[in-house]
Amino acid sequence: MRRGFKKLDFALRKFSKVIDSYIKEVLASFVDKKHQGLVKYHFLTGGKRLRPVLAIVSCRMLGGKTKDVLRQAAGLEILHNYTLIIDDIIDNSTLRRGSPTVWSKFGRSIAECVSWAFAASAFQAAAKVKRPAEVAELFAESLKAVMDGEIMDILFEQSGREDEPYVVENRYYKVTEKDYFMMVGGKTAHLFGTCCALGAMAAGASKKDLASLRKYGFNLGLVFQIKDDILDIFGKQETFGKVIGGDIVERKLGNIVILKSFREFSSADKKNFLAILRKGKVTAKDVKKGIAMIAKTNSRKESDFLARGFLEKAKKELRGLPDNVWRGLLFKLADFVMDREK
Repeated sequence: MRRGFKKLDFALRKFSKVIDSYIKEVLASFVDKKHQGLVKYHFLTGGKRLRPVLAIVSCRMLGGKTKDVLRQAAGLEILHNYTLIIDDIIDNSTLRRGSPTVWSKFGRSIAECVSWAFAASAFQAAAKVKRPAEVAELFAESLKAVMDGEIMDILFEQSGREDEPYVVENRYYKVTEKDYFMMVGGKTAHLFGTCCALGAMAAGASKKDLASLRKYGFNLGLVFQIKDDILDIFGKQETFGKVIGGDIVERKLGNIVILKSFREFSSADKKNFLAILRKGKVTAKDVKKGIAMIAKTNSRKESDFLARGFLEKAKKELRGLPDNVWRGLLFKLADFVMDREK
């Protein structure tokens, strides 16, 4: 842990403990005791809790109290993890946070059943806050944005899902950076923006401050996703907690590092890389070959530069907000997202 992140680490641990306690309570309510272990498993594997902490710190920065935003912050984290459970099923991902995903541990049908409890719990939490209709509307807007982004991500896959007519008929065989940012804007960045907006709302923020915080969160979400793409190709599995080269295994073009590589690949390299992504099954040897091809380009450096541009945009939105310890934590959170290795 870098020296500058010690205070941030303390805040993350402190707020995560409070959030997790409430999340487990909400998830277990109305669930048969025999099934509570299934419902709680996903949260017991860990997680950074960045999104609810963003909501709490945003609220505190503007003069609110933790209790004012706790339920909506926890509800949004439950909603986020609901999308992760479904995303792992869609992508056939077997690892998350270094542990088996819900479906790979318990089976797809059980994972789908568990996801219902998450969806119900998110809106259950939203019902117990001030201005519940507005919070529920934000939850619904965010979930639908994630859906739009997820559909695009699926359509960016270069092969597979031959038994799914819509995917086969609408697959993107060419993905632009504009397409990429539409996808990650919905799938990842929108939810980050919503976290900060929830915190601002709970503190009774002005429209100007709320808009600034939402933009901060959105840009931070773009940083988070670009960093995720870099780690997917160049990270270490033991720290990243996911299979390295997962986007290649899933035959996706929706990774900024891969898109940046295509700008440098020769015609022969493009053809060879696309041949990997369009195979019926991608092997470990294919992944190794694909990563080696990417490593010869400047794509990692360019992607990192792009992420740092969004990092500066995020920080710029904070500069007109109250200058206090909480704003300082938001600056540190931004650096943490950029510098993380997992």
